[in-house]
Amino acid sequence: QVQLVEAGGGLVQAGGSLRLSCAASGSIFTLGLMGWYRRAPGKQRDMVAQITAGGNTNYADSVKGRFTISRDNAKNTVYLQMNSLKPEDTAVYYCDAFANLYSYWGQGTQVTVSS
Repeated sequence: QVQLVEAGGGLVQAGGSLRLSCAASGSIFTLGLMGWYRRAPGKQRDMVAQITAGGNTNYADSVKGRFTISRDNAKNTVYLQMNSLKPEDTAVYYCDAFANLYSYWGQGTQVTVSS
């Protein structure tokens, strides 16, 4: 079994920054693609950013140039640095990871950006 634990959400003013982290633990033999998704109130869950084990990244257009995804393979941890936050970034952010060829999700962390 694999567990994902997220941290770093909170309340921030527009223009501010937050850094999310997601640590994978448990019986991990292979850890592949990791990513961040978000669900705003009344909307579907959307991809925010993804990163492969080799460090290749992919971003949603809405966050390009503002968010940076990174990972520490030695710690089985993925990060999301969020700068220049906007009120429309308000959502519950979820971590996703392919571990042992299965997809696992974190419990979510709330990010609220006030105007």
